[in-house]
Amino acid sequence: MQVSVRIGVFVSTIAILSLLVWAEGGAPAPTPAAPTREAVSVRLPGAAFAAMQTINPEHIRWHVRYLSHDLLEGRGTGQRGGDIAAEYIATQFAEYGLKPAGENGSYLQKVPLVGITTLAETQFSLVPKQGAAMNLKPLDDYVAYDQTQQAQSDLDAEIVYVGYGIEAPEYNWDDYKGVDVHGKVLLMLVNEPPSDDPKFFKGKALTYYGRWTYKYEEAARKGAVGVILIHKEDMASYPWEVVRNSNSGEKSFLKLEGPVLKVASWVQLDVAKKLAAASGLDLEMMMADARTREFHPVNMGAKLKAHMVSNVRHFESNNVLAMLPGSDRKLKDEAVIYTAHYDHLGIRPDIPGDNIYNGAADNATGCGILLELARAFSIVKDRPGRSMIFAAVTAEEQGLLGSEYLGKHPPIPPGKIALDLNYDDVQPIGSPEEVEVSGAERTTFYPWVQVTAKEFRLTIRPDARPEAGHFYRSDHFSLARVGIPSFSINQGMKFKGHDEAWGVAQDKEYVERHYHQPSDEYRPEMDFVGDAAMARFGFALGWEAASFTRLIAWQKGDEFEAARVKSQ
Repeated sequence: MQVSVRIGVFVSTIAILSLLVWAEGGAPAPTPAAPTREAVSVRLPGAAFAAMQTINPEHIRWHVRYLSHDLLEGRGTGQRGGDIAAEYIATQFAEYGLKPAGENGSYLQKVPLVGITTLAETQFSLVPKQGAAMNLKPLDDYVAYDQTQQAQSDLDAEIVYVGYGIEAPEYNWDDYKGVDVHGKVLLMLVNEPPSDDPKFFKGKALTYYGRWTYKYEEAARKGAVGVILIHKEDMASYPWEVVRNSNSGEKSFLKLEGPVLKVASWVQLDVAKKLAAASGLDLEMMMADARTREFHPVNMGAKLKAHMVSNVRHFESNNVLAMLPGSDRKLKDEAVIYTAHYDHLGIRPDIPGDNIYNGAADNATGCGILLELARAFSIVKDRPGRSMIFAAVTAEEQGLLGSEYLGKHPPIPPGKIALDLNYDDVQPIGSPEEVEVSGAERTTFYPWVQVTAKEFRLTIRPDARPEAGHFYRSDHFSLARVGIPSFSINQGMKFKGHDEAWGVAQDKEYVERHYHQPSDEYRPEMDFVGDAAMARFGFALGWEAASFTRLIAWQKGDEFEAARVKSQ
């Protein structure tokens, strides 16, 4: 296809002005006496344009208010509140007249999970070669889970420091250097080697190699029995409270597939410093050494002695799936999919005071947008060629589990899904002048994203915190792994009436004071104009993708290109 967007219909100048004003959160402009007709660059038929205009900030507010209410108890995975949220979303889909896309003619896709709760009887000790054992305090000093899904596991194993724990041949990087780590516990850093070179681990942008999930997976593949990740706030991109809150209480896993760890853990930076010092080593120097290709694994001369005691609960949670069939006889078997996760962290009975993790921003906002998109698409009489799938997924906070299951068991084959547009944690703080679509540039759809953003008077902002690896931290990543071109839509840092510094300050305050904390609650003063603007932007993108004559692809050489080719 040509880069310029093809003209689909003509609308009046006032329609264009309405589109732009609505993107900024205002009301439509008054109709001029004698409107002229001109081409629009966003391919929306008149009926679709009218439906997009009905997207309303207050509709999104109502969904967020309900989904983040205390009565839903934080929408924990496999917990009562999470199940209520799923039924609420399914009911909305039914009210909109969407076709069930789950199992047995329902809107629900059952996701088989195993819940693991690390119990108080667990013992976790770091034993230096000389000196006293360091008996760590759960949640304050460390967090740990047993991935084997057994009630008890015992471990007495040597600790080997492996730097970043990365083996990446394409970057000529190998932290393991052929060392046999079978039966060992691996001490490692989060993130990846720092660089400004976009050809080396993509420069400042975090790749999947920097994610803790990769580090656990790679260690297990190499036969290690445990991993201890060292938490350093600037490297992890979030404070210890996020690690603590995300890894206390029950944690969910998909049923076992392949090798796993007896101990998957994090420790505070100070704990790692004490262990290194007790082993005659300097952690700062060890961290510096890990930044070079010459790094070799270091046997710490210390051991981890752990007695892991877990409550194991087998249960099912649900993805919620609905479909709006396409209008084209040949294309309707293909689809564009919208995703957002509805789960959060539930209730933590071990925490005093307010212990309900309501998850208003994360991710009742994404669900509110998803539902409003589904409603808007449902009222369009002349549908796009491809079908539209709306998926509210579970267990994102547990490691993208619901979307991983969806990627492996989609309602139609992944090779027939043109695009996934994901919404996660869209802060209700006003009218955005920027949009973030990190990862869109990796697809052949990006030129249309650029043109559409221009029509909406939105500047495309590069990932504000590329070192945080947001592309690998939300549900679109699960679908990208099976080849589906995927990215999330969110606001940037510049908002109407404020300078960029204000937006940066809002983001910083949220991450430090509310992200994965009970204070992420609905407040009446929240401004959902921006959430509605992101919904309209996504509506236009989804319609365009559903109207293409051929499927979207990943750019040549992208890490997901091979999966896309394999799926088709």
